[in-house]
Amino acid sequence: MIKIGDFSKLSRISIRMLRHYDDLGLLKPETVDSFSGYRYYTPAQLQTANRITALKEMGFSLASIAGIMRQYHDPEALGAFLAVKLEEVRGQEQEVRDRLTRIETAIKRLRKDEHSMKYDVTLKTMPQRTVASLRKIIPTYQDEHILWEQMNQETGCKLQMASPCCSLAVFHDEGHKESDVDVEIQIAVQGKHENTENVVFKTVEPIEIASAVYKGSYEQVGAVNESVAAWVSDNGYTYNGPMFLIYHVSPGHDPNPENWVTEVCYPVKK
Repeated sequence: MIKIGDFSKLSRISIRMLRHYDDLGLLKPETVDSFSGYRYYTPAQLQTANRITALKEMGFSLASIAGIMRQYHDPEALGAFLAVKLEEVRGQEQEVRDRLTRIETAIKRLRKDEHSMKYDVTLKTMPQRTVASLRKIIPTYQDEHILWEQMNQETGCKLQMASPCCSLAVFHDEGHKESDVDVEIQIAVQGKHENTENVVFKTVEPIEIASAVYKGSYEQVGAVNESVAAWVSDNGYTYNGPMFLIYHVSPGHDPNPENWVTEVCYPVKK
């Protein structure tokens, strides 16, 4: 029989962790002295200890290892566990590669222009949402208020807003236009609403976006666009739909442009 201290040295597992394995039923001592409470192991249990260590090094949790150990002698079951972990680790590997790419491109951008990181670009997924939508051709981008006023008139300001409330404008034209621009406004809502003459209620599917949030007037949109476009190119993404703006704090919330908070969003895909 081997005392817990010696077993710890032989297995390279701390005494604290061996006691934890005992509590979990993962590796119980062969015997425990009823008087002293000392734990004793057998040499054969070193193999079990090594298996636990090997599985931990593969990234399995102790809870998972407990289940695996019960089927360790079944090659098919063990292979299934390993295959699932392999796919999980491959996904983590891709995430690490993406992080490395973002860090490397950020460094390159900083070396080219020390002001290039003024606007932080992030990748996120817009969840599925139900929206009140109004889309029309308006004279210029500065005339977007026409759409908001019309939506308020047709809905009577009785929309049941979703929480958090998301108001945005989608710009459907392929490029910048001086006039006759195709713009759609959306407000996230909940519950059931009837369509009006121009306002349509619809479900928008989840979409991955590259976005940057800034505070201040809309004059900054051009500079923010440049930052997002550079990020999309540097990180190997392509555009996957029309760009849009999310108005976190808009003129309707606060008349002071210095307090406006806007998010510039570009749908993207690898």
